[in-house]
Amino acid sequence: FHNERTPSFSVNKARNICKCFSCGKGGSPVNFIMEHEQMSFQEALRYLARKYNIGIVEKELSAQERQAENDREAMLAVNDFALKHFRHNLHDTADGRNIALQYFRHRGLSDAMIERFQLGYALDMPSELIDAAHEAGYVDKYLIDTGLAGVSERDGQRRLYDRFRGRVLFPIHTISGRVVGFGGRTMRSDKNLAKYVNSPESVIYKKNLELYGLYQAKSAIARRDKCILVEGYLDVI
Repeated sequence: FHNERTPSFSVNKARNICKCFSCGKGGSPVNFIMEHEQMSFQEALRYLARKYNIGIVEKELSAQERQAENDREAMLAVNDFALKHFRHNLHDTADGRNIALQYFRHRGLSDAMIERFQLGYALDMPSELIDAAHEAGYVDKYLIDTGLAGVSERDGQRRLYDRFRGRVLFPIHTISGRVVGFGGRTMRSDKNLAKYVNSPESVIYKKNLELYGLYQAKSAIARRDKCILVEGYLDVI
């Protein structure tokens, strides 16, 4: 909960409580998550439920509400798949190591920061992510709704393409750590391409409700009672 040099934090497994004898804070596992992760009571319950696969029934949902919740969870799931895929591309492909990883290092990012902010890379191929997502069982609707895939019409045919191809990826987390969007910076020198492409607003992503880097910084902000705001993804890191 704070910077401390003496062994003042205790966990009693039998009573299922914790206590910091320096500052006095403690309580149940829910209290611990609330304080350590800077969450509300409800957010802490949902965090623990997800971690241990415990179902939470808050009220009886209508068919429409159940479908909306299913859509939301499906979009979060496909974003989580994309996050893992982009990170794999960065570390385990030749283009990822030679282009994207070298770019991050050129910009002064350490391996620890690359890992902490879960940075990734989208290969410069038309549908590499889409093909991998299809193989894993994800459907087009959620690839499109999250903005991972775009749609083009050519010769009367509808085609999907990877919106972030050829870009380094900055995942955008909620304060509880769910990935709701991505920012992608192009690695090409083509002046006609947008330097940055960002996820569109969606059911899970409202730009005015999220702040990049807050998930990683929240504990330090709470301890120091101080926050510095900067403009860009790399500036934050």
